[in-house]
Amino acid sequence: MAENKVIDVGGKSVGKIVTVIIVIAVVLLLLLNSFTVVTAGHSGVVVTLGQVSDSVLSEGLHFKIPFVQQIVLMDNRVKKAEVNDASSASKDLQTVTSTIVVNYKILNSYSASVYKNIGMDYESVIITPAVVECVKAVTAKFTAEELITNRQNVSDQMMDLLRQKIGSYGIDIQIFNITGFEFTAEYNAAIEAKQTAQQNALKAEQDLQRIKVEAEQTVAKAEAEAEAYKLKSEQLTPEIIISNYIEKWDGKLPTVVSGDGGTMMIDLSKLLEQMNGGTSANTAPVNRSNVPAAESTDTGEE
Repeated sequence: MAENKVIDVGGKSVGKIVTVIIVIAVVLLLLLNSFTVVTAGHSGVVVTLGQVSDSVLSEGLHFKIPFVQQIVLMDNRVKKAEVNDASSASKDLQTVTSTIVVNYKILNSYSASVYKNIGMDYESVIITPAVVECVKAVTAKFTAEELITNRQNVSDQMMDLLRQKIGSYGIDIQIFNITGFEFTAEYNAAIEAKQTAQQNALKAEQDLQRIKVEAEQTVAKAEAEAEAYKLKSEQLTPEIIISNYIEKWDGKLPTVVSGDGGTMMIDLSKLLEQMNGGTSANTAPVNRSNVPAAESTDTGEE
């Protein structure tokens, strides 16, 4: 029978190799846990065995004690908090439902304080309740109509009050927006009726002004026509009438039908003398050489 041969690879050598591998792994693990990276827009809060340090790490690579220190990243970028259905009462006791959008950020120097005293849920713990309280406090100073007409002033007052309330926590309010004011259906109906009445009153006033202007224009036109007629009457003399008649005369004298069926020609010169009450000394004699005298023509049988 062949003898079984046992190969001794050396137990001590294998143990040494395993030990070296373990040491290298531990060293690598320690090295990996000895450094941390704070990303852009964040700050690092150092927690040593549960105790929060007042110092804050800035962006970049930092050393920490492995398994002893923990780095908590705090977001210092601008964030948005939206508060819906913030109900309040106006000065005239109208129910107002507001929708508010706030842009804010955690100041880098306050990151450790916010994490230690408030925690990571600072929006629901601090910001939202403060916004609701500011909305109630400011809307109570204005009537429902003023909340609409002075919206920017209302927004500025809410923003200032909110900064006073949460500014000490290191939360900086960047922008405060009122995205919606909603009132009861009854109040909306009253506002619509008021606007309609105002529009009707404005239209009536405009119509009245138009009527007044048209009346003034009519009076002015009548006065101008009367003045023109007066001037024309003053300038119209018998001589001018005769002269115009002669210039436009077609060679036929005007005639009228007499009562017995005949026709009679009209002597204009005699009519003018009657209009003037007879010939005056200041009236120049009219040349009648071109104007035939009136003749009577009897068309009946003799």
